[in-house]
Amino acid sequence: MTFLLILSLAINAAVLATLGYHYYHGTSLTESVPCPMSPGDSHLYQSLGLSDAQLSKMEPLAQKFHGRLSDLGAAIEGKKEVLVDLLAKNEDPASIENLRKQMANIQDEIQKEVITHIMDSKKILDPNQQQRFFDLMRQSMIQTKSSGLPANGGK
Repeated sequence: MTFLLILSLAINAAVLATLGYHYYHGTSLTESVPCPMSPGDSHLYQSLGLSDAQLSKMEPLAQKFHGRLSDLGAAIEGKKEVLVDLLAKNEDPASIENLRKQMANIQDEIQKEVITHIMDSKKILDPNQQQRFFDLMRQSMIQTKSSGLPANGGK
């Protein structure tokens, strides 16, 4: 159980750190469809030097992924509001536990989406781009860990 929690936190940290890295550094080598989660932001794949053929595969994949994450993020935010209401009203522990399980299921869906997206993206990349991709992920994880900030931005 502890291993799964650590794995879950590591995946969340990697994704959020990667998104944050690209948001704050604004590294954009090519034009693409804006990220629905952070308009005007560049995508990780833009720093990998993709060919036009690779971009034509990657952009729809990224749009689908970010759209799905946006939907799941909205679902989690809605559940957080309900949780605060339940806690404020001193609802029975069973209701609170049920909601906690629903939130955990959404987090699980997010993790599955992230892993699937990484695996799908990897198929598009050549070996050198794959190496760069995973190097950037590792670098982002190290930066997040050394910053002392929560991986999810304190949310």
